[in-house]
Amino acid sequence: MTFVVTESCIKCKYTDCVDVCPVDCFHEGPNFLVIDPDECIDCTLCEPECPAEAIYAEDELPEGQEQFIALNEELTKIWPVITDVKDAPEDADEWLKKESKLEFLER
Repeated sequence: MTFVVTESCIKCKYTDCVDVCPVDCFHEGPNFLVIDPDECIDCTLCEPECPAEAIYAEDELPEGQEQFIALNEELTKIWPVITDVKDAPEDADEWLKKESKLEFLER
């Protein structure tokens, strides 16, 4: 099992989760973070740190978010590892509760 970053992270990209990860499994894209399933050790530390509530155990994904398992795996191969906390985008709070954000994902 691994943890998965879901749609709620898109355009929010808070990095609180990165700070607690003991194995540096997060990768950063332009407006989204992903978890490398091969590096994640299922420690659960990142899940409660996410202000967007975007991180779930693979077997506890909300309905409709299953596609993010493959998306996390795909994007970890092309995006760099992130190990330091960064400021969220200026408009992150505006995007926090929006739904159906997949179309805004920048690769």
